[in-house]
Amino acid sequence: MAQPADSFETVILGAGAAGMMCAAHAGPGVLVLDHSANPGEKIRISGGGRCNFTNMYAGPENFISANPHFAKSALSRYTQWDFIDLVARHGIPYHEKTLGQLFCDTSAKDIIAMLLAEMDRAGAVLWLRSTLDEIAHDGSRFRLSVTREGRSVRVTARQVVVACGGKSIPKIGASDQGYRIARQFGHALTETRPALVPLTFGAEAAFAELSGLASPARVTANGTSFDEALLFTHRGLSGPAILQASSYWREGDGITVRLCPETDFFTALRDRRARAGRRDLATVLTEWLPKRLAQTIAAQVGATGNLADLSDTRLREITAALTDWHLKPTGTEGYRKAEVTLGGVETAALSSRSMESAHQPGLYFIGEVVDVTGWLGGYNFQWAWSSGWAAGQEIAARAGG
Repeated sequence: MAQPADSFETVILGAGAAGMMCAAHAGPGVLVLDHSANPGEKIRISGGGRCNFTNMYAGPENFISANPHFAKSALSRYTQWDFIDLVARHGIPYHEKTLGQLFCDTSAKDIIAMLLAEMDRAGAVLWLRSTLDEIAHDGSRFRLSVTREGRSVRVTARQVVVACGGKSIPKIGASDQGYRIARQFGHALTETRPALVPLTFGAEAAFAELSGLASPARVTANGTSFDEALLFTHRGLSGPAILQASSYWREGDGITVRLCPETDFFTALRDRRARAGRRDLATVLTEWLPKRLAQTIAAQVGATGNLADLSDTRLREITAALTDWHLKPTGTEGYRKAEVTLGGVETAALSSRSMESAHQPGLYFIGEVVDVTGWLGGYNFQWAWSSGWAAGQEIAARAGG
């Protein structure tokens, strides 16, 4: 005889940032499913283990979506200050690193423990090592087939929240399951691609000899620029400025790099020529750039001899090499190195207030699975908190009504 189904009000698929946040607010009768042995794996590894959990300057302008207005409702109703207040109430010490980025002082595990405590307070049930095999709706309830620690279990629920995340970092179990569920229930997807990811270049770029070096830079891709650090790698370029620009870059496009964007190199080099004309270009450039990078640029522009021998025209050519460096990436490091997935469930068929599907009442999509992608610096976590809260509030309000 078939086993009776476990009955819940709400099943949340995914015990990541958005899923746990939603579970803490969705009212009674919540089950959270995750295939992993531990909840919040992406939280745990984020920010070098310190979790850049939000950004003090988070706003709709820091997010990429086919509909730039979609995220406004959730972000305005549950803001970074609301999450910061939650962190403070749990006594978690934190600090601002740069550009409004907030990190835990001790460990990202503090954020996971906080979310688990909030889930426990709300009475949510957590099933780990549990895989969704099938999902359907019979006209009144969702019916799910789940493999839990090797045993087949049937589950029913009034609501299902898809918080599976995207395809980035497959080594921690990321998959396209959320997208498959969306398609099953009639949702379209925008193009998905790796985002916040290092860029790769052909062998002729010769970045390997500069691997490990970093410099302040302005990186521009398709008209959008970011002023942060650039890092040379064996396969290409990384660092915050490149990761940010990667979300705007497309195959076949070029990028432009301006090293040390706050420096007026032409004026500075003319000044050094007047005061220390016997020094060579590579030596002078080490005032702003790492030595190996300075030597590489001097060699590329063919500037040998003393600064005193360089005309204003040559100084302008050198300045252009430093401030208008055109490069054409061959690709990216892919989902294995991408911090997030760009694109996802199209927002046209989702409520911006509740995150509920227009195609299937009671079905919600939150977090990274949705076509809302934040910049580097805590913005994607804020979207997880805001969208998870929005869905949770709607579900709880319906239960209360």
